[in-house]
Amino acid sequence: MDHPLYRVMWCKVIEPFVVSVRFDNGVQREVDFRPVLRGELYGALRDRTLFEQVRLDPDTWTLVWPNGADFDPATLHDWPDAGPRMRDMARGWPDARPSPVDERGGR
Repeated sequence: MDHPLYRVMWCKVIEPFVVSVRFDNGVQREVDFRPVLRGELYGALRDRTLFEQVRLDPDTWTLVWPNGADFDPATLHDWPDAGPRMRDMARGWPDARPSPVDERGGR
């Protein structure tokens, strides 16, 4: 199955958990990630300090975070349609389990 290939050319956090993204075809989107910040990988991005470390990966041309989270450029480009589907999927993602340190109440 073929799908269009897009490159993210620029990104900027414009408010908590919202990133403005510009693509190589000139389209610009404001992506609100709040509804999909669940699960072990994306749930960690609810930490605003971590979320704001978003960067543009020069090899994959998409948004990446230090914890390994990323999003397919086509998903970001088509966020008006893809975002609600991602939100629905995210509802089924279990939140990360606390680490053993957290379970003991810290060190």
